[in-house]
Amino acid sequence: MNATQTTPPRPARYDEAALDVLATRGDPLADATVATLIERGEVGDLNTLMRFFSTSGDKLPERLPAAAAGYFEATAMPPDWVDWEVMERARLFFTDNAAHINTGLAFAAMPVTYAVPRLARLLSSTHSLAYPSRRMAGTGQFVTYLMRSDSFEEGGKFIPAAQKVRLLHAAVRHHLRGGGHWDVARDGTPICQEDMIGGFGMFSLLVLDAMHRLGVHMTVEGAEAYFYAWRVVAAMLGCDMSAVPGTLPECRAYLDLYLRRGLGPSPEGVELTTRLTRLYEDVVPGTLFDPMVPATIRYLVGDTISGWLEVPRSPWDAAARAVPVFLGLLETIEDSGPLAEWALDKAGSALAGFELSSLTRGRVMHHAIPEELRPEYGMKAPRTGRWIPPAPVH
Repeated sequence: MNATQTTPPRPARYDEAALDVLATRGDPLADATVATLIERGEVGDLNTLMRFFSTSGDKLPERLPAAAAGYFEATAMPPDWVDWEVMERARLFFTDNAAHINTGLAFAAMPVTYAVPRLARLLSSTHSLAYPSRRMAGTGQFVTYLMRSDSFEEGGKFIPAAQKVRLLHAAVRHHLRGGGHWDVARDGTPICQEDMIGGFGMFSLLVLDAMHRLGVHMTVEGAEAYFYAWRVVAAMLGCDMSAVPGTLPECRAYLDLYLRRGLGPSPEGVELTTRLTRLYEDVVPGTLFDPMVPATIRYLVGDTISGWLEVPRSPWDAAARAVPVFLGLLETIEDSGPLAEWALDKAGSALAGFELSSLTRGRVMHHAIPEELRPEYGMKAPRTGRWIPPAPVH
């Protein structure tokens, strides 16, 4: 299913049978492209040429394998149902909340991913377990590309990044299914539609949940726009849009069922979380505030998941619970006038930029297809109609 599809009817409800079907399905277009490239021995040439294709509107490299050229031409446009006014609201929401969104990604969405044993085993099988900084840096860079004002225009970097990530997922599926690294009977298709849509929910709704728990003031329009932007991402990464939730309550229903089916302890999840914690302790200057990293994870994901991931307890756990009070004070200052609002937004953007530059070490992260397994911002709308998370589905 390519990125130019119109929005199909959404499912009325999610149940075990529906997710069982999604667990068997991959991404036909990207899977066929990767299979052809590997069969013809063209992956190395593709990776070399792709380093020179990173901007929308650039001419595809000469000597690009035919299968890859066809794929890149078919996926070069965003879905034709995109509402660009909503996408602009999403960009402004990100501008206002960049540091909070990064916190939700790093300390809530990522650990919950590690608490799904199937996903933790997948990350271990692809050697990402030893390099969590690469995944976090790639994710941060991807989100930054998405939320730039030129993300979908000629000269933007988001569309090529999404095209490469989609091929990367397909390559992982190919190698895991064909190399004896993956139990399909037990775990379904690797990076299946069920998990891709689950990842969409974690990066959208779980991040909003984390921000709400931190006490961040979000308008209904802002939260819904941020969710909408991730629906656009889901389409461009090859998700079946007939199964992707169309509203935040639908996403709650899907994510509740998905996590009930998948959550649990695993040694890979523990190791990934340990490495993630050490990574962010290294990002934070000095050592005094190091215990705040596991304390924030425990506060955002809860004691059960933290226990499975062996997130350590510390006296800083109480300090993490005080974060909403501190953020509430900052928002009171921000609402006091345009100058304070501008200053705090700049500080938040600078903090997010520092975090990303620390993870990438100033380098552009390139998405290569494995041959084998080993500040242009506008004005914001006023704060009205505070967003409240949709209730769990019982």
